[in-house]
Order: sequence, then structure tokens, then C-alpha cells
Amino acid sequence: MTDVVARAAGATAVEVYKDGRSLLTSAGSRIAYVKDLKKNYKKLMQEARKLWELRDGLETEISRHKISQVTREWIVKVEMITREVGELETKYNDEKKNPWRLLRVWPHSNLSKDMADKHGQVQILLEEGKLKRGVLVAELPEPVRKIHAPKIEDNSSLHKVVEDVVSFLDDKQIRIIGIWGRVGTGKTTIMQNLNNHKDIAKMFDIVIWAPVSKEWSLKKLQGAIMQRLKLNVESTAGIEENAWRIAEELKGKKCLILMDEIFDLIDLHEVMGIQDNLESKVVLASRLRDICKDMEADELINVKPLSDHEAFNMFKEKVGRSIHFPGIKPVAELVVRECGGLPLLIDRVARTFRKKERNVSLWRDALNNLRRWENTQGMDEVLEFLRFCYDNLDSDAKKVCFLYGALYPEEYDIYIDYLIECWRAEGFILADESIHDKNAFRDARDKGHAILDDLINVSLLESSEKRKCVKMNKVLRDMALKISSQIGDSKFLAKPCEGLEEPPNHEEWKQASRISLMDNELCNLPNALECRDLLTLLLQRNKNLCAIPEFFFKSMCNLRVLDLHDTSIESLPSSLSALISLKGLYLNSCFNLVELPTQIKELVQLEVLDIRGTKISLVQVRCLIWLKCLRISLSNFGTGSHTENKLGNVSRFVSLEEFSVVIDSSKQSWDKIVETIATEVASLEKLTSLQFCFPKVNCLEIFIMTSPAWKKGSCLTFQFAVGNHDSTDFQILKSFDYPSYNRLTLVNSKGVNPVISEVLMETHAFALINHKGASRLSDFGIENMDNMLVCLIERCDEIETIINGDVITKGVLECLEDLLINNVLKLESIWEGPVHPGSLTQLTTLTLTKCPVLKKIFSNGMIQQLPELQHLRIEECHQIEEIIMQSENIELESSSLPRLKTLVLLDLPRLRSIWVNDSLKWPSLQSIKISMCDRLKRLPFNIVNATKLRFIEGQHTWWEELVWEDDVVKQRLQPVFHPQRAHASV
Repeated sequence: MTDVVARAAGATAVEVYKDGRSLLTSAGSRIAYVKDLKKNYKKLMQEARKLWELRDGLETEISRHKISQVTREWIVKVEMITREVGELETKYNDEKKNPWRLLRVWPHSNLSKDMADKHGQVQILLEEGKLKRGVLVAELPEPVRKIHAPKIEDNSSLHKVVEDVVSFLDDKQIRIIGIWGRVGTGKTTIMQNLNNHKDIAKMFDIVIWAPVSKEWSLKKLQGAIMQRLKLNVESTAGIEENAWRIAEELKGKKCLILMDEIFDLIDLHEVMGIQDNLESKVVLASRLRDICKDMEADELINVKPLSDHEAFNMFKEKVGRSIHFPGIKPVAELVVRECGGLPLLIDRVARTFRKKERNVSLWRDALNNLRRWENTQGMDEVLEFLRFCYDNLDSDAKKVCFLYGALYPEEYDIYIDYLIECWRAEGFILADESIHDKNAFRDARDKGHAILDDLINVSLLESSEKRKCVKMNKVLRDMALKISSQIGDSKFLAKPCEGLEEPPNHEEWKQASRISLMDNELCNLPNALECRDLLTLLLQRNKNLCAIPEFFFKSMCNLRVLDLHDTSIESLPSSLSALISLKGLYLNSCFNLVELPTQIKELVQLEVLDIRGTKISLVQVRCLIWLKCLRISLSNFGTGSHTENKLGNVSRFVSLEEFSVVIDSSKQSWDKIVETIATEVASLEKLTSLQFCFPKVNCLEIFIMTSPAWKKGSCLTFQFAVGNHDSTDFQILKSFDYPSYNRLTLVNSKGVNPVISEVLMETHAFALINHKGASRLSDFGIENMDNMLVCLIERCDEIETIINGDVITKGVLECLEDLLINNVLKLESIWEGPVHPGSLTQLTTLTLTKCPVLKKIFSNGMIQQLPELQHLRIEECHQIEEIIMQSENIELESSSLPRLKTLVLLDLPRLRSIWVNDSLKWPSLQSIKISMCDRLKRLPFNIVNATKLRFIEGQHTWWEELVWEDDVVKQRLQPVFHPQRAHASV
């Protein structure tokens, strides 16, 4: 019993000991919790705030995007633990408010322990949330979604367009860029490469590819953008709500929208509220130039077909190695020519020819099919697009005007005025003569320009590099010929530039309504033909054609246009009288043509006659008093000593609206009769356009004082040459030929005459050549130059400065775009005195050549007035030491010359500085050419400015001797440096 009690007592003692230890341990831990209460609270709240911040970010995304259910469940857990943390925080604050409760160890320790436990739960949720965030990032729209983009060859025309767009996107003043051009020129390829461009990815937070289909709608377009942004697309939401949601999503973000294949005007604000997001930019591509304009594009880029070299390289890359097989390459070159430089067609055709491998026979057969537009994969697709542009023209007049262009060779420069005259003669464009009888011809010409503009707008015709011309692409010409062959009354016989030595057969002449045999080797023509349906006959530049058979014109009673210019004919046959419907007759540059038959008086419908460069006397055509447009040379007034046959002829043309007298080498007796001729010209009341040479200012004064047409003010378009011209002046005038500009050229004159100042008020382009008696351009009255767009000053040895700012009180030359100064020996500066705000603000091109004493280009305050200057060329100005003088441009802003793109510096032996340091940004500078500037040892560039610079040309030795602040700068620019070739023309 005693043992039992002892064992029991011992066991009890052990248990008591264990419990004591447990109690002590528990008490110790609780005391520890009490000590860590404040610490646990801080830890809990710090982690909780992180959790809440993460939750808030996720909730924001969830409110706008499609988010997975698992992420939503995590949000619910966070909401629960947030309430629990809030309860613990409330308890803790209560404890702090009642210090006596700190003596209550047990509840105090429970609170601390709960906080520690909750901290662990918060950490777990936080880690889960971070994982969710990673998943969510994948669920959110990526900054750039790469798409397949055909490779663009470096330095190609398409590559240049891409780089130009990137350059424009970096300009803060440009928000919308329009890319336009005919189908197949590579617009989509350009847009795809822009989407993937690494520099664009750095510029924008998000790039959105949003092609627009033919069946587009505002809602579909919004849906595509919202899908790209991973916004919830609700079918019940309206257009305004969707636009608001898109705008909200893009708020504070730099966004680029790429919109391809736009057919109709799209209100971008209605789609996405773009006006509210100044950081967003848009690049749009369309076949229609006017769509880009209607959508308020700040910059327009016309995508033209590839050059022959580029086209062949593209075809070669697509078709593969078989092109190098003997006999294949010559055929391949002909295949590429048929594609007209259209990348889309080249791509499709190359796929077809790739299958022909090395079989030359198959290649030749496929080429013949291509020429006939048969069995060529991809051709139908391209033709469908092209035919759509034609079918979509809104008038039959525009359609026939387009088809008419197929009479000329592919890529041939067609003079615009001439083309419109042919359209008018054919009856495609008719002015409302009942309303505008007095100026019917001009009104028709204006309508013709409107039609031409529409055809250019839809890319069926394209502007030429020559200002006054347009041209037609080969593929479009082929399409036009095919369409014309399908129209019953519009059969074309078009064989220009084919080396023909013999004319077509009689049946071909009989069936055709329009014939073009220009630029061939024809020596003869058929004697008698049946051509009653013939409306246009183009035989120009058949230089071997010396005679026209007597009865050649006999059946051509419906002929409207006859062009024989630059042939070797000596006379025209009497059958000319049969051309009773003829409206346009072109005989210019028929240097051997001496006389016209008397039957020319039968041409009672004739409106346009051009006899420039012929030996025809004006007397021979004086009977054509119904002419509306007459072009002659000085020599057509005759070269004899008697004047009775030279006078009284011009005034007979009472219906004349356009009169052109061009200067040629024959000036005998002109001075004797010009005053009388000027008086006769002044009597032409219907005159709307005049090109005329006045040997002396007083002759111009006679015209100005007596002409009713001039007194109408701006109604008269003019090209006046005043003074005695020599052969050198002819070349200057030729280069100074701006279309549609009122032009005044003052040559070899003296002083300042008030009549010149009066004409200057209406002048757009002014050339001052070899003038005496004026030391400044402003001597002619700067207030008279408000409409001046172009100014050329050449060989004026007394000119010392262009503008004297001390005598003016407001901005001047506010419209001037081009200023060209050449061989002005005493020119010291362009501007002297203060430069008033508004002056020169539209100047885009400044060229200074052979000004030996010129030292100062940009005077104080001048650079600030040149926000639009894009091209600067300085050549053979041997006193120039600084392009931008530091002494004249103290505290020059780093953003000066923001639009300068090209800089050409040639033969400047004293030049040592473009700008004193590298502080200027040069944000638009793309190209520099420097030659014979041996003292120029530094360029004003560093590692961050001139970001668009893509081309530097100069002598290799000069480049190697340049001094650099840092080798990193040279390494950056070395790839864009191109050594100047020996005897290279710059």
C-alpha cells in the first residue's frame, strides 16, 4: 500500500513537474508575444499594405479585362483577410488607448499571437498574389504584338518610307501620318514593318495593329481595338461607351494605332476619343490621298512603285536560284518589267515563276501569258484591286480621262496642260458656256485639273518628278488598254515607242477611235485611209517623218486632236481642210515646217494651236480668230525688215484666253515692234493666261496700264520676262519654271520701277538676274512681296543684303518657301537689323552659291524665325567661317532648326564650325554632304542628338581627320558615313 501510494505520489510529482514546465514554457511564450506585440503589429500592417496594393492593382485590371476565375477567387480571400486584419488593428488601437490593459498578459499575448498568425496568412496570400500578377501580365495586352512582316531591303524606297514615318512619329508636333498609294505598292508591308520596328517599341507603351476591312463599322473597329487591349467587349455597350472605355484604358499611355486599308473617312475621336489622349498617335494607310487629308493627317507620304533595280532584286529573292540559270535572267527582267514595280504583283508572279524552275521554255511561255494577263497566279487578285479603283470613279468623264492616258508610253511624263487640252478637245470635260462664256476655256481647264486631282487621289495616275507632268504605271496602262478594248466606241491602237518603221495596216486604222504611234521610226504614212471614227491621232517625235500624203486627212472628219510636234515635216497637205472637228493642233518643234495650206481657215472648231519652234509666220494663222489658246515663239512674228506683216495680227484673236510667246534665239526686229505687240496683247479682253517677253520695263508698263485683263487683278495668270535675255538666262528660266505660279523674271535691268512693284504684288515666283541699281531685295518694296513663294537672285553685283529690317515694322516674306541666291559678288548678309516675328516662317529651302564676301548667314534673331527650314545648301562662299555664328546667336535654344533635314556644304575653305558645340538637338536632320571644307574638324553631334541622321557623305581623308569629344560618337556615326566618290556630283 505504501509503495502504491509512494508510486502514485511520485507519478503525481512527475506530472506536476511536467505541467509546471509546460506552464512555465507557456507563460514564457506568452510573455514573448507580449513583448513582440508592437513588432508583430508593424509586420502585419506592412505586409497587409503590400497585399492591398497588389489587390487594388489587380482589381483595376479586373474591372477592365477578361480575368481568370482563379484570380477572382484570390481577390475574395484577400477581402476576407482584410476584414480580419482590420479587426486586429482595432483591438490593437484599443489596447494602446487603455494602458492599464497592458498588465493583462493573457489577452495581450493572444492579440500578439493572432497578429503573428495573420501575418503568416497575409504572406501566403501575398506570394499567391504575386503569382497571380505574373499570370495577369500574360492576360494583359502586350506592348507590341509581333506580326508577320515581309523583309524590306535596306536603303530601298520602302525602307526609306518606314524610316520617314519613324522620324515623323518622333516629332511632337505630328500626331497623324497618312501613307497613300495605289494598290500593290507595299503600303501593308510598310505598316507591318512599322508594327515590329524596334525604335517604335521604345517610343510607345502599346502599339495597336488595327486593319480596316471593306465591311468595316465603328463597332467592329472598336471591337478590334478593345480585343487588342483585352478589354471586355460587351455586345450591349454603345459606341460612345466603348470610346470612353478605350480612352480610359489609354489614359496616361503613349499609344500608336496602325490602321491599314482605310476606304472611308473614320472619325478617330468617335472610335477612341483620341482628342483626349495627346500621347496617342496614328499611322493610317489608304489608296486614297483624300482619305488621309480628310482624317487630318499632319504629314502625307506617297508610296510609289519600286525602281527597276529594287523590283528585280525583290523578284530574284522570291524566285530563288533558278534565276541564275543560263537564259533565265533576260526573261526574268522582262517579267519584272510587266509587274510595273508593284511589290504585291512581283510577289504573286514570282510564286508562279518559281515553279518553272530552270526550264527556259516554261519561263517564256509564262511571260507570254503574263503579257496577255492569262493563267498567271496572283494577277487576278491585283487586277481586281486595280479595277475596283477604276469602277469606283464617280463619273464616266473620269473613266475616259483615265483610259486616255494609255495612249502614252508607260512611266512617260505627260504634260498636264497638254493632257487637259486633249480631254477638252475630246469632249470629256465641258465648261458651262452659258454661265461662263467669257472664260469657257479656263473653266474647262479648271475642271480638268479637278479630274486629274481625283485620278491622282485614287492612284490611277501619279505625279511626276517634273513639276508639270503626270505619268501612268505600266500595269495600270495595260489595264486601261484592256478595258478600252472591251468598250465598243473606244478602241485604242496604241503602239508608242515600239520602233515601228512602217505604219499599221489599213484595217487597224479603220477600227481605231484613238491612235498613238508617237516616238517611233516612221518614215511614211498611208496615202488614203478610212478613219471616220478617229478622234485622236498622236504622231509626235517620229523624227524621220518628212512628209504627209496629200489625201491622208481626207476621211478624218471627226478628228479632235492631231499631234505632229517634233517631226521633220515641211508642210501640211490640203486635205487638212477635212478636219472640220479638230480642236487641238500641235506643230511645235517642227523646225522644218515653213508654211500651212490656205485651207487651214476651214478649221472652224480649232481651239488650241501650238507653232513654237516652227518657221510658220503668224500671218499664216491670222484667220483663226476663234482660237482660245495660241502658243508661238518670237521668231513666228517674222524676221524681215518690214513690219507691216507683223503687226495687227495678235489683236485679231478676239476669243483668245491663253497666249504664250516664248523666247528663242531669234530676236531680230523684236525691239522695233514689241511696244505695238504689247498694245495688241493688252487689247485681248478674254485673256486669262499670258506668257510674254517685255524687252524693257516701259513695254510692261504699256500692258499694265491698258490691259482690261490685268485690271481684273488676280484673274490673269502670268509668266513675264522683263529685259534682254541671253542664252545663259534661258537655262536659268527653264529651271525656274514653277507650275501655276505667277512668275516675274527681271533680267539685265536697272533701278526700281513702280510698275515692277505693282506686278510683284501678284507674283508668286520672282527671279532677279543681273540687275543694277538695287542694293537690297527690299528696295523693290517689301510690302509688295506678301504673295511671294519663290525668290531667285542671280548675278546681281550690287546686292549687299536681302532685307533691311531697320526700315520695316512687321513680319515680312511670311509666305516665302524657297530662297536661292547665286553668284552675288557683294552679298554680305541675308538680313540686317531686327527680324520681326512672322518673317520667313514658311521658308523651307535656302541655297547660297558663289557669294565670295558672305560671312553671316543667320543674323541675330533670324534662326528663331525658321521653324520650317528643311534644306540648307551653302556652296563656294569662301569667307564663311561659321554656318551659325556664335556672336549672332547667343543663348541659342537647343530646339532651333527643328525641321532641318538636309545640309550640304561644298567648297567652303574657311569653314571651321557648323555650330560652336553639340548643344543643338537637330531632331529632323537626315542627310549631310560635305566636300572641300578642310578646316572643318568637328561635327556638332554627340551620342544623343541628331537621332534621325542616316547619311553623311564626305571625303575619306576629311572624315579620318575629324576630332571627336568621345570615340563613342564616331562609332555611332561611322555606319552612316559614305566616302565621296571621285568627281562625284553633289
